[in-house]
Amino acid sequence: MVDKETIITFFREKTRRPLSLREIVSSMGISHAEAKALKRILREMLRDGDIVLTRKGLYGPAEDMNLVSGYFEAHKEGYGFAISEKPGERDLFIPVRATMGAMNNDRVLVRAENWARREGRIIRILERAHTRVVGRLEETRAAFYVRPKNKSIPFDLYISPKDRGKAKDGDNVIAEIISYPTDKRPPAGRVIKIVEKPEDPKSEVEAIIDEFNLPQRFPRNVHEEAKLLSHKMTHEMMGRRKDLRDLPTVTIDGERAKDFDDAVSIKLHEHGYTLWVHIADVGFYASWNSALDLEARKRGTSTYFPDRVIPLLPKELSEELCSLKPKVERLAFTVEMDFNRYGERLNAKFYPSLIRSDERMTYTSVRKILVDMNKHEREKYDYLLHEFELMGELCGILRDRRLDRGSLDFDLPEPEVLIDIQGRPEAILRAERNFAHMLIEEFMIAANEAVAEHLFKLGIPSLYRIHEEPDPMKLEDILKVIKPMGKMRKKTFKPKDFSELLKEIKGTPEEEVINYMVLRSLKQARYSPINVGHFGLASECYTHFTSPIRRYPDLVVHRILREVLSKKHLSDKRIQELEKLLSDIAFNSSRTERLADEAEREVIDAMRVWFMKEKIGEEFEGKVVSITPYGIKVRLKDFYVEGFLHVSYMTDDYYQYNERAISLVGRNTRRSFTIGKELRVRIDKVDMEEREIVLGI
Repeated sequence: MVDKETIITFFREKTRRPLSLREIVSSMGISHAEAKALKRILREMLRDGDIVLTRKGLYGPAEDMNLVSGYFEAHKEGYGFAISEKPGERDLFIPVRATMGAMNNDRVLVRAENWARREGRIIRILERAHTRVVGRLEETRAAFYVRPKNKSIPFDLYISPKDRGKAKDGDNVIAEIISYPTDKRPPAGRVIKIVEKPEDPKSEVEAIIDEFNLPQRFPRNVHEEAKLLSHKMTHEMMGRRKDLRDLPTVTIDGERAKDFDDAVSIKLHEHGYTLWVHIADVGFYASWNSALDLEARKRGTSTYFPDRVIPLLPKELSEELCSLKPKVERLAFTVEMDFNRYGERLNAKFYPSLIRSDERMTYTSVRKILVDMNKHEREKYDYLLHEFELMGELCGILRDRRLDRGSLDFDLPEPEVLIDIQGRPEAILRAERNFAHMLIEEFMIAANEAVAEHLFKLGIPSLYRIHEEPDPMKLEDILKVIKPMGKMRKKTFKPKDFSELLKEIKGTPEEEVINYMVLRSLKQARYSPINVGHFGLASECYTHFTSPIRRYPDLVVHRILREVLSKKHLSDKRIQELEKLLSDIAFNSSRTERLADEAEREVIDAMRVWFMKEKIGEEFEGKVVSITPYGIKVRLKDFYVEGFLHVSYMTDDYYQYNERAISLVGRNTRRSFTIGKELRVRIDKVDMEEREIVLGI
């Protein structure tokens, strides 16, 4: 039988050069009917980047032709990097002349042209990530063009007179891409919407949702399917599950959370601790290739903004049927783990369960119980006090064990935007991350590792959450910066030294800037059907299993684990089906995650400028958090807001950048600005369009 695996094996073992279709048919000795299937499979493999068709019409495996498939990471200066889909391969630098008009996140096929310099050229764009462009419509003598707002898009979009609708010169618009750029013609588009100037923060969020083409509404068939599912939890199905309704169980989430996808239980035994992590059994309701499944696969993830959520699943599931609400029976998928007193996992069991959460706890409440020893809070939940104290004990043991093995402990502050009734920001604060956050984090990491290791040992195809080691070149860049600060006096810097560095800088003025520097040097975590471990967590085997309400990969892993538990053995055909499917899901899920992160950052930036808009002319205390040759970034003390003080606004002297010390020093006064320095700044300008806050002193 002709299939993808047969063709890959044929090229790997039987050929030494690219072959024509006729040569492949002859060499493989296949029939006329099989030749038709061969042509179809070759087309699919060409589309996926597994093989290449040369200009002379010859087929060959991509890896034998110095070709790499992956996604393009664009830079605003026009160049970019090709991030290989195959874990363990270093990124390829793509110069401006060799991008072939690729846009950020496009799936590309790249030829490595200089392995020493890690430089390549894009030879084909396999899949486009963008179908629309947001920008300003500009009129020239000859035509109309949309100049993209996103600086990483390397072209202007030509708009013919018939395709501009009612848009006028200078309007901000959303344009649909009709044709992408080629060597012979520029890209063309059609104006589909005129973007009105936002009148308030709410309309600005809606404009960003439009800009990122995020799906706000679910199709009717998805809603209808979700409504029908409320009757699916029958007594028969409940009988096939392990009944854990009498086990003391709690959810612990933020104050504003509505989708509770995890709950925990704990008991003390002779061997140590038994921890139950119960996860909403979304896979029971949303089966493979259902309308719900296909929509969730397309979305990839929920996207969270200060004033709303764009969910992965309809509210009927995410906030009702699957949400592990207190005092109601819910279907769950449970990971039961035994740990000894030193935090070593002794065994793990996985099974569908029926639970009833006793309490909906918040991080604040659990902190009051375990850290503040708040009398009122401890009395209120006295019947669960023993369980909370056991959880606190086990969390500390697991966390110490994880950090000892080299897991990176980033304590990076994040903003929390408080919204009033009208959707306007009334405060932007540093989000609190307390011991209760760490407690849930440790338990979820433990469950994710247990599931990943179980599937990996069985040799079952699955989706892994991978995080590769950093590029050695970037390690050298970090060493140049941290040595003048008197940190890490080693001559060489290796990936395993990161953990030691983060411990050394804990509590120092440079902690935050070095944390960000280390973070930027690391590769981005992503999904892959190939397990290469998780560098940041120092984990040999990791997956995402614990948030199926808001992440599609978790739902996929649930289904695979359920199939393994029920069938015990998967056929070779089923394994091949999964391998093909997981490759596509991994790529799309990684891309939708990056898109959601980018949209969330844009909304936070928009909220910051709306919040500071009324504060022009006011003065604030701040701290220097970043220094460049062009100026300094200052974070205000009262609000979690950053602004930029350009050197041209520092009029008391001529300031020069000292790269070794990462500082700006006045030529005459010798006044210096360094990381962590406190100063008083004035809000001089708030650029609403560029979402920038300009400072003066």
